[in-house]
Amino acid sequence: MLSAMSDRFSPAWLKVWLGVIVGLVVPTVQRAADAGPTADALLESSDRSRGGGLPGLAWTIEIVSTDADGESRQVLSAIARDDDSRVDYTAPEKSKGQFVIILGRNMWFSRPGLRKPVPLSPRQRLVGEASNGDIATTNYRSDYRATLGPQESIDGELCQILELSAKAKNVTYDRVRYWVSLQRGVGVQAEFYTVSGKLLKRARFEYDHELEYGGATFRFISRMILTDAINPADRTVMTYRDVRIAEPDPSRFELVQ
Repeated sequence: MLSAMSDRFSPAWLKVWLGVIVGLVVPTVQRAADAGPTADALLESSDRSRGGGLPGLAWTIEIVSTDADGESRQVLSAIARDDDSRVDYTAPEKSKGQFVIILGRNMWFSRPGLRKPVPLSPRQRLVGEASNGDIATTNYRSDYRATLGPQESIDGELCQILELSAKAKNVTYDRVRYWVSLQRGVGVQAEFYTVSGKLLKRARFEYDHELEYGGATFRFISRMILTDAINPADRTVMTYRDVRIAEPDPSRFELVQ
């Protein structure tokens, strides 16, 4: 019996078993490496290019909305810090003095003469197809659970589709289908749904700005184009200008000014 066991675990047999183990492990590791970035990694990258995860940000947003009633235009001055944002209306003239403060997932509106800020829903429309939550910095990674869908090319660019489901009821959308460029790590296209699965609107994103942070240079959003799912002619274009990384004064996020 001892002789049989000795033969079984002889150096020759050990080489055979090691070969079997290596043959099983190496392909598994290779498959994991070939699988590409995880859903969370893609979200983190795409969030940064839309303001998420930066220490502070300031920019101007021009919103032009077109529908059956004609065209409207608003200009907003925005600052952000972590998950908090403040947006001040600068045009048209009648809107000056109005502002929105966003603290985490909570949002308030105020204007001259108002005794105290009024709570808002991130889902409430601001103008045209743009909801209140669309004007804030994007932090999909903390607001949504992400799973990998199929890959698909958009305008010749290979994208990974992410299926996002809301972690809480007070986020802007219940579900998002998000196309993220595998080459650039930015969101290229999105579809926004209700919890029942109804498609609300679509978005396309452009990235003509460049920012530097943490020793790296990355693309930053320059335009967001929103179209209504039922009436594609109803369209809202959000153009981002004067984008810069800057830590805002904390007092700017206080509800009582």
